[in-house]
Amino acid sequence: MKKFFTSESVTEGHPDKVCDNISDGILDAILALDPMARAAIECSAAYDTLLIMGEVTTTAEIDYEKKAREIIQEIGYDFGTFAYDKCKIITAIHQQSPDIAMGVNASMEHKAGGDEADRIGAGDQGMMFGYACRETKELMPLTASLSHRLAKRLADVRKQGVLPYLRPDGKTQVTVEYVDGVAKRVDAVVVSTQHNAEVSQSQLRADIKEQVIDAIIPAELMDENTKIYINPTGRFEIGGPEGDSGLTGRKIIVDTYGGRCAHGGGAFSGKDPTKVDRSAAYYCRYIAKNLVAAGLADELEIQVAYAIGVANPVSVFVDSHGTGKLDDERLAEIVKKEFDLRPYSIIKELELRKPVFKKTAAYGHFGYKGFQWEQTDRIDALKKYL
Repeated sequence: MKKFFTSESVTEGHPDKVCDNISDGILDAILALDPMARAAIECSAAYDTLLIMGEVTTTAEIDYEKKAREIIQEIGYDFGTFAYDKCKIITAIHQQSPDIAMGVNASMEHKAGGDEADRIGAGDQGMMFGYACRETKELMPLTASLSHRLAKRLADVRKQGVLPYLRPDGKTQVTVEYVDGVAKRVDAVVVSTQHNAEVSQSQLRADIKEQVIDAIIPAELMDENTKIYINPTGRFEIGGPEGDSGLTGRKIIVDTYGGRCAHGGGAFSGKDPTKVDRSAAYYCRYIAKNLVAAGLADELEIQVAYAIGVANPVSVFVDSHGTGKLDDERLAEIVKKEFDLRPYSIIKELELRKPVFKKTAAYGHFGYKGFQWEQTDRIDALKKYL
């Protein structure tokens, strides 16, 4: 059976990703001084204005405006209405609601002298998903991996001066043809990139094909029928917040698995790890990756769900899409036995009190070395179930 599947990515200069970068950059600055801080920082950007809003409870003293301008400059906006030294910045930050803090500070299960891991309750209700598959060495979907790599390459050739006429905003998209569930070829590639006024469309298209697409897409996956679209609407000079509004947390599918599995709806950026929207989603990736790496399934999706103020999840669901070496009910039992899904334990095991979050703000949160949730250190413990 033949099927086609598509994923997209965006560069760090995309208006939504500008906001994600600022939210996570501020969060990291806070955690570097106060690892126990509570934060849910969101940004909105439009034309010449940035709004930094949300809840922060911390002993750290951070100049939010200064940090935001540093990040805007780092991304590359030193021109136009949203230039780092010209844009207007408004801050609207308040402390975490005591009604929320109450459930996080002491979970429903916590008792004096009891298990320390019961001390923290989930910061909100909701469901989180994790996923892994054998399509790439990172155990990520091929479409998502290629889209992210194309977007990152766009940024690299701009910053390294290979294509100096490029500007920060850009989007990529890859469609892969699958036959009987196996990736066979790339059917379509779309790259849209912001550029200056001087470059011609013919030069841009030739350069992007050579320096970006050919540098990232394996030649064996391309053929004479692969469709390539580079700036298909023509010129793309006005970009970033000047061209379109941006908002923290609006690229949740780009941030995860490119649409390959379900999503609980909760965004990541700007949130401290007591928010299970983020920490539990990271842990679900960790679980799924270790189960696949251990050989218990070739593809695996896991869902956990929480109630606010309660430490233990209310449900654990596993779907191996028919690839499991054991049935899905048994796999769910293994997950509950081998992995501690309480927020306190997740934060401790994944070392989420450290300022590691800005590195996740563009090109996806999964599939990269260096993140604790990408470790495959449970393989030996899981192989005993085969």
